Amino acid sequence: MYRIVFLLLSSFLFASCKEKKQASIDMPYYNTANFDPIFIDQKPQVPLKITHTIDTFSLLNQDSLKITQSVFDNKIHVANFIFTTCGSICPVMTNNFKIVGDSFKNDTDVVLLSYSVTPWIDKPYVLKNYMIKNGITNTNWQFLTGDRTKIYKLARQSYFAEENIGFSKDSSEFLHTEHVILVDKAKRIRGVYNGTLSLEMQHLVEDIKSLQNEQQ
Repeated sequence: MYRIVFLLLSSFLFASCKEKKQASIDMPYYNTANFDPIFIDQKPQVPLKITHTIDTFSLLNQDSLKITQSVFDNKIHVANFIFTTCGSICPVMTNNFKIVGDSFKNDTDVVLLSYSVTPWIDKPYVLKNYMIKNGITNTNWQFLTGDRTKIYKLARQSYFAEENIGFSKDSSEFLHTEHVILVDKAKRIRGVYNGTLSLEMQHLVEDIKSLQNEQQ
């Protein structure tokens, strides 16, 4: 009897360990602007194969406070790019992004960043009003504005915000993308999603949970 119990317990622990190991390697990394997925099964190999990370920055949030990359140090973060006067995809993206924001509203280890692509219009008080209008109360969700050139460079060269053309557009060309980018605690890109689709945001929520469970 004891032997049977032991075998059952061993099988359960083995299955749990296997499931945990699989969870740690299920999600790919992205190293280039064409978003070719890179799967790695050994953690020590990650720094050797994945060299791209989100760059440093300094911008203002909706409360006119200076925000730098330290806001997501050792945290998972998700980024999108919007502008408050947009009448097409941005309202849909913001509404769908709330699925993510509401899911992690009380989780300080998950940060949401919405970068304005019309910072000359979207001053901090404009972003604050936009948040109020959209009923956004998540304190871990920052709306960011600042120098256009810096935001566009960060969007295209760090987040690869425009798939397949991340490095080809000049900084003067308008940035408008539906992409939502998932970044892990080491500032490495782990996912790209269509922000206009609520189902994609639900998928993003599940991927964030997977990252939280990922072996360190």
